[in-house]
Order: sequence, then structure tokens, then C-alpha cells
Amino acid sequence: MSKLQKNLFEQARTSVLLKQACEDAITYQNNSHQKAIYPSQHNLELLSEFDTQLPEQMGDENAILSLLAKQGELNTVRYANGRYYGFVNGSALPIGLAAKWLADVWDQNAALFATSPIAAKLESICQQWLQQLFTLPSDTVTGLVGGTSVASLCGLAAARYRQLSRLSWDISQQGLFGAPALRIILGKQTHGTVVKGLNILGFGQQQIEWVECDEQGRMIVDSIPPLDQSCIVVLQAGNVCSGAFDDFHSIIPKAKVANAWVHVDGAFGLWAAASTMFADLTKSIHLADSWSVDAHKTLNTPYDCGVILCADPTALTHALHHQGSYIQPSENRDNMHYTPDMSRRARGIELWACLAYLGRSGIAELVELLHEHAIYFAEQAKIAGFNVLNDVVFNQVILTTDSDEVTVKTLKSIQDSGVTWSGGATWMGQQVIRISICSWATTQSEIDKSIAIFSDCLAKQTQAN
Repeated sequence: MSKLQKNLFEQARTSVLLKQACEDAITYQNNSHQKAIYPSQHNLELLSEFDTQLPEQMGDENAILSLLAKQGELNTVRYANGRYYGFVNGSALPIGLAAKWLADVWDQNAALFATSPIAAKLESICQQWLQQLFTLPSDTVTGLVGGTSVASLCGLAAARYRQLSRLSWDISQQGLFGAPALRIILGKQTHGTVVKGLNILGFGQQQIEWVECDEQGRMIVDSIPPLDQSCIVVLQAGNVCSGAFDDFHSIIPKAKVANAWVHVDGAFGLWAAASTMFADLTKSIHLADSWSVDAHKTLNTPYDCGVILCADPTALTHALHHQGSYIQPSENRDNMHYTPDMSRRARGIELWACLAYLGRSGIAELVELLHEHAIYFAEQAKIAGFNVLNDVVFNQVILTTDSDEVTVKTLKSIQDSGVTWSGGATWMGQQVIRISICSWATTQSEIDKSIAIFSDCLAKQTQAN
């Protein structure tokens, strides 16, 4: 036995390291609420401690963990604080964190039933539960990926396969070159990751037919061109700035009559389908062909957990085809058939744990709570002197001031405060502050603390200008 193996086989050593990591993690969690949300410039400069040459010899595990714990305490972004409103980042539910820790120790490869029966079983259960939660067709299949970017890529790949097959072209056999042209129908507010996915799949700007959007970012129904079986239509459940939903009830039935494929990009907004409060927003959304959503956003699972849902299993599995004589298929679920990758972590374990803990009513309550807090934030921001540019229909708020210069400087001051953090964007030609209410830890009290900082930063910048 080698020296390396002797070290690794020491079971006591593993237990000591896990205990140390556990203690450091609990300390981090307990202190998180009192710490600055974003690292200071001084702390960021301390990251230079990692700037070393690759060690020549084996290191000291305790020292390595201690270094990570120290730098993590100083240089992580604290999403679970309750006053973080940037990039639609959720906060992990406690049950999700605990399940992920357990799954990390299990260290499962979720590719096949043969490589992890529990991962296969739990993803199968998650598939059933998500079908029920979103009221999707019973043959809808799911795949778990890193995030909605990859989930949308999977849905678009399935769409490409199906729409070309309708035009008598088998892309699996004949490839893409020389294939009949497909038409891509996108709203001008479509998220950039959709366009990135289309580029990866071989579609260029010339295949995209852009549709005008209204002041909330919704596709204007009357501006949609005539559709046919060569079309792939991408709709939004939750605009990344305004939170607006496209008019699914008007668009999807017409698309289905024309044999067009409809993919719904619902990174954070698809979860609205879990609550009757948002029935008007999500009406007919179940009639689409594929949907992408992030569990690590609105549902608040740990990172990372994106989901592709597809009502055409054949299209998805053929688009993501795997082969190899060594692969051992089973009569049970083999997760690799529904994602681009083979080997991957078993993210379905924490997804199952969060779904099992919340249940249908808990998920609805969480979704509704986030929305209520977004409305409250918008109301308080108006009182503090900000302009609210969007109708708050889900969990997004767009703020601006009386000039782009003041908006940008106010945002920088907010970000530097350490008390709260928001992102910026350009919306309808204006510089804006984006508020994403996506954390279970956000309360009205935390919003009040944030608004006090927003108000103070705005007052200082207004006086300075």
C-alpha cells in the first residue's frame, strides 16, 4: 500500500476533517446575518493568499480547511442574509443544505440506476411531483442540470430535433448541414442565455425573428409573425428585470395549431404555476412543449439545480442521445437520458428534500410570500423617493431616480454599504436598480433596513448633484 493510500485509509482522519468542516460551516451560518453581504475591498485583496505555486509535496489537511474557512468567512456573498436582492439568487432552505451535505458524503454519480439507485429513484419522484405541481402532461420527463441556461439548451435541442423531423429531416442521422431552415421566434426581451443556447445549436441571427415587446417586457401578441411547423417559439415566465409573463393563453394555443414548438423560459417564474394566486399569469402554460426552471431560485434549493421539463420524451432523449457498449441501462430510470452530461452530482437529493419538506401548500406559500415582499419593497421605495418602473406581478422591482447619473452613483453607494446589495441594468434606455426578492430569509424587517440604506444613499447622491 502506498503512502498516499495509507493516509487516505485512516478513517479517523476523515472523521476529524468532516467535523472540522461542520464546525466551521455552522460558525459561518450563525454569524452570517451580522456580516457584510458583500466583501470589502480589503477582504478581496486578502484573496491573494491563494496566489501560490502548486505545492510539490502533500499538504496539511487541517491547514487547508482552515484557510478555506477563513477566506470563506471574508469573501463569500451572503445570499441567506435576507437583504440580498441581486441576480435572482435564492437562499438555501435548511433542509436543502442538510440533504446536500449528506449527498456530498455519499458522493453519488447520478448517471444511471446502476451507479446510484437512490439518485435515480429520487429524481423519478421529483419528476412526478413537478408534473403535479405545474399541472403538466403525465408523460413529461425531467432532467436536472446546472441551471436554466443548460435547461433551455436541452429544450431547444429537443425542439430542433422535433421540428426538423416534422420537415422529414433526421438530425441524428443526417446532421445539421443541409437541413431545412427553422424559424426562431423570440421577444426582444428574451434572456441572453437563450440566444447563447441557440448559437451553440447552430442557429445564427438570421434565423431569429424578433418580436416587439411592450413597456413591461411582454411579447406583443399581434406582432408575432404567422407560425408553422418550422417554428420554435420561446416565451418568458418572469422577465429578468420586470418579472413580467408573456401571454401564454393567447400565444401557445395558436402555436400548437400551427405545429410550432413552444419553449417556456421560466428560470424563476415557472414556480408561479404552483400557486392559484398567479393563475392569470400562467394560464395555458401547461400546453407548451418544454419548460426550463431553476430550483435554486424561487424554490430555494442549494446551488446548483436547474430543471428541463419536456412533454416530448422522444425528442429530448434523441436530442441528448448517449451510446456506449459499457453503459448498463436498466428497467428503472437512468438519469443520463435527460441531460447532456453523463457523470454528474446527485442534485435530485436536495431537490427531493425541499419538495418533500415544503409540500404543495408550502411551495405556494413561499411563492406568494416572495411576491408580497416585492410589493412591499416597491411601496417603501416609492416613499423613499425612488421611481418604480414596472408593474410588480411577481418578485421583481425596477427602480430609478431622476437621472441616470444619480441612479448609477446611488447603486454604487448601496453596494458599498455592506448592509444590502442590489444589481443594476439598462431598462427601456434607462439605468435602473434591479430588486429580486428571491430568498425565504427576506422579511419586512429586513426590507425596512434595506430601504433605510437606499433612502440615505439616494439623499447623499441627490445633494451631491
